[in-house]
Amino acid sequence: MTDIIVAPFDDTRSDGPMLGGERELLDHWLELYRQSLLLKISGLTGEQLAQRSAPPSVLSLIGVVRHLAEVEAYWLREVLHGEDVPDMWSTRENPEGDITDASDATAAADVDAYRAEVELTRTRQAEWSDLDGAVVGRRHGQELNLRWILTHLIEEYARHLGHMDLLRERVDGATGY
Repeated sequence: MTDIIVAPFDDTRSDGPMLGGERELLDHWLELYRQSLLLKISGLTGEQLAQRSAPPSVLSLIGVVRHLAEVEAYWLREVLHGEDVPDMWSTRENPEGDITDASDATAAADVDAYRAEVELTRTRQAEWSDLDGAVVGRRHGQELNLRWILTHLIEEYARHLGHMDLLRERVDGATGY
């Protein structure tokens, strides 16, 4: 049997600070969803992570992991700080490469890349304290602030974690929050 990519671990997530301030709550929910992603892929092999949903979809758990790594890099490094972030999997020539090129052969490296990107973006996120002021980058030519970015990332994770719920259930029947 192939090796498990993310070893099973205890679910230590919490509802967080119920009376927290805005930044504290935004940071908490994004972190909760980052942890949720790893829980949803724990205990699976590369082959299981790369299993596609149902035709014509090519979506897989590892494809979602790759996609969210790129999302983290784009919003918290490129848009927030104006960094020139190199392509990870998606390119101008292959804009869906994060999803379509995901495979069991690269699953372990892909999860490592996700974890490394989250560590980096978590740091870059913490370096920017102002929720209100315009960030360095733009969205379709419009200014935006960190509040918008964090809200969007929470929405992006929530949507894709729902996909992951269905994909995981298809792989081994596991369900859960």
